[in-house]
Amino acid sequence: FLHRIGKNYFKVHMVPIKSTKSSGLGACEWLLVLISLLFIIMTFPFSIWFCIKVVQEYERVIIFRLGHLLPGRAKGPGLFFFLPCLDTYHKVDLRLQTLEIPFHEIVTKDMFIMEIDAVCYYRMENASLLLSSLAHVSKAVQFLVQTTMKRLLAHRSLTEILLERKSIAQDAKVALDSVTCIWGIKVERIEIKDVRLPAGLQHSLAVEAEAQRQAKVRMIAAEGEKAASESLRMAAEILSGTPAAVQLRYLHTLQSLSTEKPSTVVLPLPFDLLNCLSSPSNRTQGSLPFPSPSKPAEPLNPKKKDSPML
Repeated sequence: FLHRIGKNYFKVHMVPIKSTKSSGLGACEWLLVLISLLFIIMTFPFSIWFCIKVVQEYERVIIFRLGHLLPGRAKGPGLFFFLPCLDTYHKVDLRLQTLEIPFHEIVTKDMFIMEIDAVCYYRMENASLLLSSLAHVSKAVQFLVQTTMKRLLAHRSLTEILLERKSIAQDAKVALDSVTCIWGIKVERIEIKDVRLPAGLQHSLAVEAEAQRQAKVRMIAAEGEKAASESLRMAAEILSGTPAAVQLRYLHTLQSLSTEKPSTVVLPLPFDLLNCLSSPSNRTQGSLPFPSPSKPAEPLNPKKKDSPML
């Protein structure tokens, strides 16, 4: 029963489609064509200026005679002949056309809402098919690009949209070409121009990026501190073995101070004097130790002499 219903539905809907096909000119139409030709011959050569037009190299002409599309390919480039009273012609530009797609909202795979705009480059490939299938070419291409981009970008995350624009444009071109070839249009290129993020999403991304930068700065600073401490430890080991190197380092520090800050007055003290000032009895807790010459240890005298006052 369902098979019969589908078969009848198919027959009913196929009849008007067959009736819309052009069956050629009728008898009255052929009569009008002959009258027009006779009129052109009678008024020759004046009528020839109204029957011949020029088509540029980048243009093609489609001729409709009494509303019927003339068979054959489009006319041009060069001269073409038409009947002024019966024929109407339409020129189609075959050069590359640029269409700017306005901002429209999309939803990404990770559920972010964003706005994108794009630019589409296309050309007319089949003029006869184009005029017989589309009324507004730019609107049809614009809406098709918007719906195709929404469908493709719904399967990609925000990071992929920002980083993989080239592959997205290639996928969109293939998807558009599969549809526009039926209309006689060839899509040459499509590119995403700009991506507009909401203010809240921009703030969250900025905070995340700032946190990552701060973490990297801390890691680099920690690595620098570690390397500096290792260098200081090695330098301390080297200086502890050679006392003369400490004196040279001290003199080098004084020279650096006098060079960097000429207004500063530096009074160098000898190391021997510093050693005397930094004796164990005068050192306070937390002060830096200075190298002091080793003194011989005095022998302990367990027996103390009595004081003469006693």
